[in-house]
Amino acid sequence: MPSLFRLFAALPLWLLHGLGAAMGWLILVLSPTYRRRFVANAAQAGYGFVQVKAAVGHAGRMVFEMPRIWLGQLPQCNIVGGESAEKAYGRGKGIVFLTPHLGCFEMSVQAAAQRWAAEHGDITVLYRPARQSWLAEILETARNRPGVQAVPTTLAGVRQMIKALRQGAAVGLLPDQVPPNGLGIWSPFFGRDAYTMTLAARLVLQTGATVILARCERKSWGRGYTLYLEELPVPESQTLEATVQLINEAMEATIRQCPQQYLWGYGRYKQPREEKLQGDKA
Repeated sequence: MPSLFRLFAALPLWLLHGLGAAMGWLILVLSPTYRRRFVANAAQAGYGFVQVKAAVGHAGRMVFEMPRIWLGQLPQCNIVGGESAEKAYGRGKGIVFLTPHLGCFEMSVQAAAQRWAAEHGDITVLYRPARQSWLAEILETARNRPGVQAVPTTLAGVRQMIKALRQGAAVGLLPDQVPPNGLGIWSPFFGRDAYTMTLAARLVLQTGATVILARCERKSWGRGYTLYLEELPVPESQTLEATVQLINEAMEATIRQCPQQYLWGYGRYKQPREEKLQGDKA
């Protein structure tokens, strides 16, 4: 499997996206559970299947492009709205990059790191170690490309994120990811309560960092990506609950800018798993 993974990392992006699109549709046809969740989540946001059917292929593209993003030569990625990040770095309080499960969210951190890490320090991201030993070995180094520092989902990892922000660097999170039980609150997402992480809001309220919304859209025919960046103002006096809701609303607005590339099949409304943030082993 590792050899196959590395082989895919060397393939051209247009081929990976073509194979991925076919796989996305195959999974939709073969999995009634996935198909129902895809349709239900899209309907919750007000979209009919025809309006977002392109997202079926994009879900497969996301899977097949991962080896290239992690291990291969990074594809071209244009950045739109980079001045928002420049201004945020200039304030010296750090940046919290937030992106939903839309487009190539793995590429978004890589592109931002290529642009700003040399001058402003690595971008720190959280990761959950894979259960498969071969994949865990690959991911241990794959996400730690130049300019990116991946830290585990432990208390030590969170402390590293806080430290990075206080040094004026940046961190990256996917706030529409369902956290373990006890690490989130129920907050509306497209009109339905969803268990939502509080980490992003806590980082912002605790450090005064600037929130930058990011969405990395795929171009057609494997021609690369475009990363869009936009600042989200967060009032200093807001409560944790209000900030979580503000972030959810920002994720909704971001998704509506490109619903054809959102992972509608993701279990956004599932019950949180019974697991807590791990403490230090030392």
